[in-house]
Amino acid sequence: MARAGARVTVFERSHTLGGRARVVHKDHHWRVDNGQHILLGAYSELTRLLRLCGVSPKQLAHLPLTLHVPGRLRLQAAALPAPLHLAVGLLRAQGLSWADRLAMLRLMQWLKRHAFRVAPGMTVAGLLRETRQTPRLAALVWEPLCVAALNTPLAEADAQVFANVVRDSLAAGAAASELLIPCTDLSELFPVPAARYLATRRGRLRTGNAIEAIHPVEGGFRLEGDPGGQPWPQVVLATAPYHAGALLASTGACDRLAAQIDALPHEPIVTVYLALGKGQRLPEPMIGLVGGTAVEPAQWAFDRGQLGGPEGLIACVISAHGAHEALARDELILAVHAQLERLLGRRLPAPEWAQVIVEKRATLACRPGIVRPAIRTPLPGLWLAGDYIDSDYPATLESAVRSGVACAAAILARIRNGTGA
Repeated sequence: MARAGARVTVFERSHTLGGRARVVHKDHHWRVDNGQHILLGAYSELTRLLRLCGVSPKQLAHLPLTLHVPGRLRLQAAALPAPLHLAVGLLRAQGLSWADRLAMLRLMQWLKRHAFRVAPGMTVAGLLRETRQTPRLAALVWEPLCVAALNTPLAEADAQVFANVVRDSLAAGAAASELLIPCTDLSELFPVPAARYLATRRGRLRTGNAIEAIHPVEGGFRLEGDPGGQPWPQVVLATAPYHAGALLASTGACDRLAAQIDALPHEPIVTVYLALGKGQRLPEPMIGLVGGTAVEPAQWAFDRGQLGGPEGLIACVISAHGAHEALARDELILAVHAQLERLLGRRLPAPEWAQVIVEKRATLACRPGIVRPAIRTPLPGLWLAGDYIDSDYPATLESAVRSGVACAAAILARIRNGTGA
C-alpha cells in the first residue's frame, strides 16, 4: 500500500514488532525468537517483500533441502533441475533401503499423475497408505516434513495442503526446495525493515497502541483506541485469529464471521532453548530428532551458533499437540537434553541457560474440512489478513504475506474504481 502511495498507519498493541514471529528478551542478555521459523525457496511473496524492504540476502542461510538424523538418515537434494534434484538425492541417500527409495518415488509419481489433487477429506496418513509408503520412510521423512510444514499430526493433517507444499517445493526444483533459515532475530528479519520502509513513504507506526473495537461510521470506521479519532475508509485486521473474532464482533455486523474464526482449531509449538556453551555444535545447522514422545519430545534441533547466533545455543522444536504437554518445564528441558545426547552419542554439558517458549495457539490446525475465511468481510472497507486466511498453504509466514498482498491489491483496485478513499 505504501509503495503505491497510500497513507498507511499501522497500530500495533506490542512494543516489539513481529506478532507471532518476533524476538523476545529473556534473562537480561538473551535475545531469542518466540519460535524457530523455516522458510522455503518456494515462498516467493515473502522473499519478494524482503528484497523490497532492503533485507540483505546474508540474513537468510540458504541450505539445500537436507534431512539429517544423525546415525539414521542423510538425504540431501542435489543442485539440479526437478526431478533430478530429488532422484540424485535419493540415490546418494544414507540410511534408506531400495524399498524406501522406490516408495518415495512412487508417492511423487502418484501426486504428479493426479496433478497434485487428492480426494476431499484425505489425511496425510491416508495418502501414505494409498501410495504404500514404508514405515521407515514415513517415520524418517514424511512425518517430520508433515509436522514441520503443517504443524499437524499425520493422522489429522490435510493431504491436499501437504500435496500443495510438496508440489511447490520438492517437485519444483532445487531452488524452490531450499531451506531459508533466518540468521538474525525474526523482528530484525522483516518487521523492522518494513517499518523503516513505511516511514520513508509517509507512513506511521504506532507501537504500544491497542485497538479495542471497530465501529462503522460515516466515511469508514472509527477505531476505539486510536488517539486521532478520525474515520478510516479502509481497515485491514491483521491480527492473530484469536484476536480477530472480538474485533469483528465489535462492529455489530460480522457476528457469523467472528464465530467462524473463533471456532478454528489450533496447534501449539514449543521451542526449548539450550545454551550449551562454546565448543558445542551440531553436525549440521539443522538436524532431525524424530521425536514426538514424552521421552523424546523434540522433532528438530537448530544450531543457532551456525546461524549467526551465540556459539552453543541450540533451539529444539516440538510441533503440535503431544505427550510432552504433560511435562513440567524443567522435566521438558531434561528430556530434550537427554534426547540430544542419545542422538549425538556423547555427553553434553549442562546448559548454562535454558528457556521454554510455548505458543499455545501457534498455528491453525491444518485438518481436512477446515473452512478458512477470505480476505473480505461483510463490511466493505474492512479486510482480513493473516496466516489463517484461505490459502493453498498451511498457516505459514508465506500465507500471511500472501493474504496481505491480496488485501493491498483489492483496496487499491477499490480506490482506482472510486469506491474507496
